[in-house]
Amino acid sequence: MRQLVIAERVCLIGHILAKAFGLVGILLVIPHAEFILSFGGVGETAMQMSLADGGVVDIILGTVAVSIYAYRVLGWRNWLSFMLPAVLISVGSELLGTSTGFPFGDYSYLSGLGYKIAGLVPFTIPLSWFYVGLSSYLIARAGLGVATKPSLVRQIGAIALGALFFTCWDFALEPAMSQTSFPFWYWEHPGAFFGTPYQNYAGWFGTSALFMSVAAVLWRNISIKLERSQLSVPMIVYLSNFVFAAGLSLGSGFVLPVSLGLFFGVIPAVILWSRVANTVPSVAVTPTNTEVSVTSIKVGVK
Repeated sequence: MRQLVIAERVCLIGHILAKAFGLVGILLVIPHAEFILSFGGVGETAMQMSLADGGVVDIILGTVAVSIYAYRVLGWRNWLSFMLPAVLISVGSELLGTSTGFPFGDYSYLSGLGYKIAGLVPFTIPLSWFYVGLSSYLIARAGLGVATKPSLVRQIGAIALGALFFTCWDFALEPAMSQTSFPFWYWEHPGAFFGTPYQNYAGWFGTSALFMSVAAVLWRNISIKLERSQLSVPMIVYLSNFVFAAGLSLGSGFVLPVSLGLFFGVIPAVILWSRVANTVPSVAVTPTNTEVSVTSIKVGVK
């Protein structure tokens, strides 16, 4: 188990560093590309690693880190019962979206996120839906006390809040990833909300709510009690991904989308996380009362 923890931490740190590297690359390297390329082959290699390969490495490291965490904390069945629906539903939704325009709008991916499934959707996209989606859902689920006080209302609330947190990440992510100097996708018909169609956010919310609902059904007979310290990895993953997106968007002047993501996603997520008990209540054990009958013995004294 210790080796798994070490591997998880290495991948998580690598994930964060890769994000920082990509952020610096997009905000500083591209605007000064002539200077970087003046170093010849070294400069070209740096540009390639920072821009073309950085996003793929970043997402793979995040996927591995969260997968190890989920296996270690939730168990392999619960990990896979979230990951498989998340990946399959999101890739299906993305393939449908890039082919028909439903449910996100008319858009296409460019070449910065790795091999494309069916020539349409980078394989890294459904992976990012998984690890940010799981992080969002676990924070919402633990914060609402679904495991300690289970009810249908709390279950639905956790799905709705988890999907909202996930969608708020896209508020900060969308303008930057489609309109910076190094875009990763583009809109055939730019929308009214800073170039993004409102439909896109409904698609994000609906898709994430769908695979979170599948996980909730599969987890319905399982008590997953997490203390605050056990939510550190989901919280770090959620915040680091939001900060990366916010940094790109703010660097391009998109203040309002970042603010919406902050007030409706990050702040509520932190509040819910802070409400989670730091120690999981122990299982109550009812003592068994055992009565021992002692035969009365009379001793005669002479």
